[in-house]
Amino acid sequence: MNKLMKFLSLCLLLSFVLPVQAKVDAVMNEPDQVYLFSYSNRDGRSGLKFAWSPDGEKWFSVADGFAYVNSDFGPWGRAKTMFKPHLTQTRADGKWHCIWAATNTGEALAYVTSPDLQKWEAQKYFSPAERSKYEPKDVFPTTEKKIVINGHEQEGWMQEVPYATVQSIIRFAEAKKYRQSLNAERTEQDPVRFANLKPVEATIRVKADEAKSISNHLIGIFFEDINYAADGGLYAELIQNRDFEYAPTDRGNDQNWNSTHSWSVRGENGKLSIATENPIHPNNSHYAVFEVNMPAEVSLVNSGFDGIAVKKEEKYDFSFFSKMLEGKGGKVKVALQTKDGKEVAMAVLSVTSKEWKKQRAVLTAYQDATDAVLTITPLVWMGTQQLALDMVSLFPQKTFKGRKNGLRADLAQTLADLHPRFMRFPGGCVAHGDGIDNIYDWKGSIGPLEARKPLRNLWGYHQTRGLGYHEYFLFCEDMGAEPVPVVAAGVPCQNSGTCAHHSNGELTCMGQQGGIPMEEMPQYIQDVLDLIEYANGDARKTVWGKKRAEAGHPKPFNLKYIGIGNEDMITEVFVERFKMIFDAVKEKYPEVTVIGTTGPFYEGTDYEVGWDLATELGVPMVDEHYYVEPGWLIHNQDYYDRYDRKKAKVYLGEYAAHLPGRPNNVETALAEALYLTAVERNGDVVEMTSYAPLLAKDGHTQWNPDLIYFNNTEVKPTVGYYTQLMYGQNSGNEYLASDVKLNNGWDAVKKRVGVSVVKDANTGDYIVKLVNMLPVEVSAQVKLDGATLVNPSATKTILTGDPKDKGAKPASSDFKVEGNDFSYSMPAYSFTVIRIHEGVGK
Repeated sequence: MNKLMKFLSLCLLLSFVLPVQAKVDAVMNEPDQVYLFSYSNRDGRSGLKFAWSPDGEKWFSVADGFAYVNSDFGPWGRAKTMFKPHLTQTRADGKWHCIWAATNTGEALAYVTSPDLQKWEAQKYFSPAERSKYEPKDVFPTTEKKIVINGHEQEGWMQEVPYATVQSIIRFAEAKKYRQSLNAERTEQDPVRFANLKPVEATIRVKADEAKSISNHLIGIFFEDINYAADGGLYAELIQNRDFEYAPTDRGNDQNWNSTHSWSVRGENGKLSIATENPIHPNNSHYAVFEVNMPAEVSLVNSGFDGIAVKKEEKYDFSFFSKMLEGKGGKVKVALQTKDGKEVAMAVLSVTSKEWKKQRAVLTAYQDATDAVLTITPLVWMGTQQLALDMVSLFPQKTFKGRKNGLRADLAQTLADLHPRFMRFPGGCVAHGDGIDNIYDWKGSIGPLEARKPLRNLWGYHQTRGLGYHEYFLFCEDMGAEPVPVVAAGVPCQNSGTCAHHSNGELTCMGQQGGIPMEEMPQYIQDVLDLIEYANGDARKTVWGKKRAEAGHPKPFNLKYIGIGNEDMITEVFVERFKMIFDAVKEKYPEVTVIGTTGPFYEGTDYEVGWDLATELGVPMVDEHYYVEPGWLIHNQDYYDRYDRKKAKVYLGEYAAHLPGRPNNVETALAEALYLTAVERNGDVVEMTSYAPLLAKDGHTQWNPDLIYFNNTEVKPTVGYYTQLMYGQNSGNEYLASDVKLNNGWDAVKKRVGVSVVKDANTGDYIVKLVNMLPVEVSAQVKLDGATLVNPSATKTILTGDPKDKGAKPASSDFKVEGNDFSYSMPAYSFTVIRIHEGVGK
């Protein structure tokens, strides 16, 4: 079997290389010089491609149209374009230079260099007026030309190059395609891949006396407001658009997404309008005007987030700000009604003030309801009257830890059950925003709710920011997790497409927009320093420490980490601003660990340049992101084995296994569990990890897969959630080396059996993690050499199922261990945790 699969792998590799080589041999035998043609598709969406010719007439596509570099300017996806790339090579150093139009208007140009057409440096963007600054001097001649490649005419530039150059770029592309074929391996191929594979036997010798310290913050969570994770999700507010601040710009200029969204009038003698004169706070500039013409009954109705769910006999705090604009007012009934009109809760308030006044009531539900709406109904008012309303709120009293303005209890508890050692927030993309004006300003997310500044969410909806920085800090405290706030590095998301206050043309409307203007950077840096002061400052001696105390938390939050940037392009614009922020934090708060960024991928320009920058500046930790196929996780378990232990620590801030269709199933969960055994092995360099995204509300999902799905009444953890749970609840701070020997030496088998053994120094427990991604059982003999176990007991937790199963859950039971050795058979497609306690009941 081993020899057969090696032979098949070789055939697969040759199948990529030989067709190209056959074309080469058919034309000539190793020429010295050939012609290289560089181009992109006319629609701009292909990246830089090559063709080659022995004579400048007959052309062959290089690597079947493989893109050697793509433009990274502008919004996500199809908006990132490359038009009319001009590739040249300087005579003096042999370096390659490419300039192209980054938009179809030609108002934004891009420039990039490469030593070999394979590894590319950071891209730069500029206006046509600056082209001479980037145009290389003394280059080999190029000729603009039209040629036909595979039946399609293409426009580009031709130049003469050594044939070795063409061979090199072909080998590069074909090797990458081969790696992609490994990454694409799936369990659905296992019946063929592992045909006739017999059950495997394993001997696992754990060297308990060869322990090394590893991070005790390895498993955490990353919260970002995507998929309605905050409003309508973790944040327990039940009223949608409570502040009347929804705007079409929140959602791509959707005119139905406005200040009256989720609100309606029931009855013929009522009218709803929006006003802005004399609001309760300048940050909350819109409010509702409810005009009624009595005595006919009329109600103002809010539909909540897909309805309002309440539970029998539970209490809900209602409040609003109100004032009478016309008329005397009077009593108002506030009620919850089902869609069929049945009332399930009610209270009466008196509204007569001519100035803004906050009114409160408690509603107790008579029965359960999943589809209720809130109604506000004037009682026995006469004539035409106008009632102004704002910040209409309905909050369950039963929140996580019973906090006011708190979190949905069941959803928060599901997160707390992971035993996260830290929580990263508020993003992600939300942190650096869609354009400079959309960068998440933490100061606008604290203080009285009516004074907080709502924000457009780049995922296409609205952020009230009732769940703001203070609430994030409290949630971390309540879970026993370290807070890890992330601030923008002076640039917005490189995928930005919304103009900012300083924008003037495409260059400053798209991408990093030139960064925060330098004259504004001192204030931005001060805002970052103020954030640390808010978290850690003395409540009596510091400005922002006092504000934290005024919010009800005089004790510092003991912030130890801060992230600067999020998967940014490492451009000159980024580097200049990152250095400014990093130096300021390092000078004033040297005890706070700064986490840098290395782009959104596990390789490539931003990854390499980001690491170089971190090494140059001495950044103590960097944030890596990669969303990959399960096959990548299988074939890259040595990824962190190769890391230099003298350089920065790693925070794997966003990762997940992605299959076509983006399911979260047993296959993806086991691939993640397998990879985490390697991460634990490298827990001396990998400090923290967090799966992403975390939460997704049914019917409001912008990204899949996610760790936890939910609706108004249910929390639905995925299989991947249980992988995180089993690691989070079974973390250790010492890693024990182990030798694993299988009776089957085939590489494909060995890579699908994962072992990690850690010790929890706090309890003395030994924790054995075993992953089997094979379609057959693996019978293991485990030997804990060097351990002294007296009267041990153990528990076993196992997660297993068909690879396509989306509903698998772990099961726990007692497990018998006698002495330092035990046997265990890992079921096919399973993840098992065996926790060994020294002494019964310990």
